[in-house]
Amino acid sequence: MLDIKILQREPEKVQKALKARGLPVDVAEFTTMDGQRRALIAETENLRRERNTLSAEVAELKRRGGEAGGRIERAAEVNSRIKNLEEELALVQERLKDWMLRLPNIPHADVPPGKDENDNPEVSRFGEPPEFSFAPKEHWELGEALGGLDFERAAKLSGSRFSLSRGWAARLERALANFFLDVHTGEHGYTEVSPPLMVNSRTMTGTGNLPKFAEDLFRIADSDYWLIPTAEVPLTNIHAGEILDEDTLPLALTAQTPCFRSEAGSYGKDTRGLIRVHQFTKVEMVRIVRPEESDAALEAMRENAENLLRRLELPYRVITLCAGDMGFAAAMTYDLEVWLPGQNRYREISSCSNCGDFQARRMDLRFRPKGGGKPEFVHTLNGSGLPVGRTLAAVLENGQRADGSVELPKVLRPYMGGVELIA
Repeated sequence: MLDIKILQREPEKVQKALKARGLPVDVAEFTTMDGQRRALIAETENLRRERNTLSAEVAELKRRGGEAGGRIERAAEVNSRIKNLEEELALVQERLKDWMLRLPNIPHADVPPGKDENDNPEVSRFGEPPEFSFAPKEHWELGEALGGLDFERAAKLSGSRFSLSRGWAARLERALANFFLDVHTGEHGYTEVSPPLMVNSRTMTGTGNLPKFAEDLFRIADSDYWLIPTAEVPLTNIHAGEILDEDTLPLALTAQTPCFRSEAGSYGKDTRGLIRVHQFTKVEMVRIVRPEESDAALEAMRENAENLLRRLELPYRVITLCAGDMGFAAAMTYDLEVWLPGQNRYREISSCSNCGDFQARRMDLRFRPKGGGKPEFVHTLNGSGLPVGRTLAAVLENGQRADGSVELPKVLRPYMGGVELIA
């Protein structure tokens, strides 16, 4: 959620920033609602003061034995008017809150301009795409041929956009997740968490998933439970509504969880394989930091994700998302894209974002400075570190050989009982 003071003081600046994101917001709508809110508050406060005065006058007149009928009648009118104003104010505040909850974050000053993914500048590359003496296959072809991936039976069990892994593929998924967690906790300084996989609406609202993106989520019928689309949701909300001591910051949290997404709007895209499915496993990174640390924390998080890809010997590139291509809650985002030979292109495998105080305001998550003063909102960051399915796809496609076998990255072999080749 944006700081309401910025909307009040610099509405044109906010409108311009959101226009850069491709969102033509009419900030005049906010100004009108905020004006109504202020007028109602002012009138209510004036009437409360009048009510207090009348109450004192009635008490004094009764003490003296005087006639207080007129003032009692006026007090009743004032009470009725205050009740009506409070009801009207509640409605205005609810509309204003809903309007603000649907506004995305303002882009960081370093975010490049642009409309979509075609305008995202490349930052760096690692490794060279492998050259093959044969036409490389896509991961789902390799996985099915080697008996590890079974999309047909997954569809029988659940429907389209689900996968089933068995044997070496199930073990490889476990190996990848364990490798990610071992590096994050043992070298990158993250604390591992095992969070709930179902959260309430308040928690979803805290990270920006609600109310705007309800169609992208799975909800448990007749309840206030939602299946998490990523562990970012519970991890970021762990301290929602709290005031942390500054000494507890920064926090670095990681979790391996299933993720559930409806993939609304993705009809016809990536209908086969592991790239775009309803359920997948991902290791997530979350950082909660002081405002002055968030830029550096984003660079550190990006490096954490890159470190995993380098160790897996997977070619990748880093891009900065332009203003028009960023996620709702992000102020700045780096995407890491891994090379998939079967598709002959780079595909997103990690997205690392600095959300500034946007989520913290929605969650009311603050910290108390050591030197005293008012509590301040923290900054929150999140990043994929990494998704298991997409990484498995990259391992298969980059490690494939002419005979249909797949050579595993050296770093994964200890997790696979010494297995070097899937054949």
